[in-house]
Amino acid sequence: MPQITLPDGSTRQFANPVSVFDVAADIGPGLAKAALAGVVDGTLVDASHMMEADASLAIVTNKSEEALPLLRHSCAHLMGQAVKQLFPEAQVTIGPVIEDGFFYDFAFERSFTPEDLELIEKRMSELASQAIAIERSTLSRDDAVKFFTDIGEQYKAEIIADIPADEDLSIYKQGDFTDLCRGPHVPNTGYLKAFKLTKVAGAYWRGDSNNAMLQRIYGTAFADKKALKTHLHNQAEAEKRDHRKIGKQLNLFHLQEEAPGMVFWHPRGWAIYQSIEQYMRKMQGEKGYQEIRTPQIVDMSLWERSGHADKFADGMFSVITEDRQHAVKPMNCPCHVQVFNQGLKSYRDLPLRLAEFGSCHRNEMSGALHGIMRVRGFTQDDGHIFCTENQIQEEVGEFIKFLHEIYNDFGFTEVIYRLSTRPPQRVGSDESWDKSEKALAEALDAAGLPWEELPGEGAFYGPKIEFSLKDCIGRVWQCGTMQVDFSMPGRLDASYIDENGEKQVPVMLHRAILGSFERFIGILIEHHEGKLPLWLAPIQAVVMNITNKQAPYVEKAVKVLQNSGLRTEADCRNEKIGFKIREWTLERVPYLLVAGDREVENNQLAVRTRDGKDLGTIDLDSLSGRLMDEVASRGATQLEE
Repeated sequence: MPQITLPDGSTRQFANPVSVFDVAADIGPGLAKAALAGVVDGTLVDASHMMEADASLAIVTNKSEEALPLLRHSCAHLMGQAVKQLFPEAQVTIGPVIEDGFFYDFAFERSFTPEDLELIEKRMSELASQAIAIERSTLSRDDAVKFFTDIGEQYKAEIIADIPADEDLSIYKQGDFTDLCRGPHVPNTGYLKAFKLTKVAGAYWRGDSNNAMLQRIYGTAFADKKALKTHLHNQAEAEKRDHRKIGKQLNLFHLQEEAPGMVFWHPRGWAIYQSIEQYMRKMQGEKGYQEIRTPQIVDMSLWERSGHADKFADGMFSVITEDRQHAVKPMNCPCHVQVFNQGLKSYRDLPLRLAEFGSCHRNEMSGALHGIMRVRGFTQDDGHIFCTENQIQEEVGEFIKFLHEIYNDFGFTEVIYRLSTRPPQRVGSDESWDKSEKALAEALDAAGLPWEELPGEGAFYGPKIEFSLKDCIGRVWQCGTMQVDFSMPGRLDASYIDENGEKQVPVMLHRAILGSFERFIGILIEHHEGKLPLWLAPIQAVVMNITNKQAPYVEKAVKVLQNSGLRTEADCRNEKIGFKIREWTLERVPYLLVAGDREVENNQLAVRTRDGKDLGTIDLDSLSGRLMDEVASRGATQLEE
């Protein structure tokens, strides 16, 4: 008589072995209809799974966290069935769930076309409407090899042949389609109501370039059509906002094969970069940070002492000179300890806040590089706070306030907080990790912030708070960090004299707000679709003439605005004013300023925004002051207000 314990703590007794579906039906017909699968004693299983002994059970429905990967996994099989019906000669290989959908690799004699994808998706819809039962069975390894060989699925047979002979394998069948799979799956194809095939690409069998090239069909699926529609809209928005595309269009930067993962900044892109650096320098100075600069190349012995050589050796660029091995700096923290170590420090000197716009290099795999979002050469807005144990919580709390102020100025108002705790491979005592994790958790609680724990995701030297931004289309970007480190200062001989005249090892707080300038600028470009707020825009205003007669006034107006500190350009080309306005609108310039005879006579400019708003004519000196107010307020006050 199995006793089933439900998530709310209630129990149900059954006289015989019972399935997940049976329990759902016992609770009510609505739940039975909604049940996709179950979580039995922590393991995701099919709704048909039988429980013969006492167990804990959570029924999985469309609202459950487990639902999305389950639906997508089942959709991959649905796609496999549709492909086999439409193209019987195609062989199926593997079809896993991925971050935002699923894919299936096929071996087929010709390339799938966009028209083929439409046919496959249509057949998937037909099969889904038939509510075909999805049934699990098991076969021995050898029987499974024979089964898939007999039906001509050589790739599947090859996968199975590599599995130990004593293992029984789970097989899923839906109508005329059978596949090797661990499962679980939804009960029938009728639960698959919202899916879309997105693209086809090439993929080597088993990821080996020496093997055959297969065709990979990508798709996505959601619990309902509204969620799918939202996702597809966001995907289209993401493509439209791609920083690589906008960066090229606005002439901000480029990358090239001769320097993979290294950014060539153009004047306009560098203007954005410099605006951010100058802003961060000012803000950090106001918070008591002292800016420093440390070497690019450092003897490998320092990285060995800090522990980075053991942990990150494969990601470090190194060079040998005069029989000594050096590393190109992959991070700044060991060098900051060297600055701290110069001169005797007292407890009165703490907290000591050091900041550096540190240029770092990491040997990222070429396949992982992505525009300026993932590069090999980058600059961190890095900072380290050396403090006593008693100062940790106050410093972390003040940093959180500071971080919110920065993010708000850049136009991000939604922040996600995660606390990453001790990983399996780490340095330092359990006692120090206990203190570090407790300090960070208490700082988050004291700030009244919601947070979740990420067990085992901390750095090797200490736990960390991860601060992630949510952009305008709902994507999450991890940017800021705050890490407590009891280990590295001692490993690198850092010390201070306490109030009793005793030598003590300081605590080191590693912190960043933007992360890397390159990645953060990429995020900004995509968040704002290239329409950066006035204070960040590489060209803040363009002054245009209607006829050649106003050209001298345009030059004068440009000088006035430039002297106020505004990045302003003149456009006195012999083109129609409508053409100029359209062109500079496409360049995402915030303010388009037009001079005709009347404006010249009255020392004014006609003001338009890049969004097409006509703000009328404004006196030149007044306009200059109002634009500078908008720059100073980071967009909190805008000209049209």
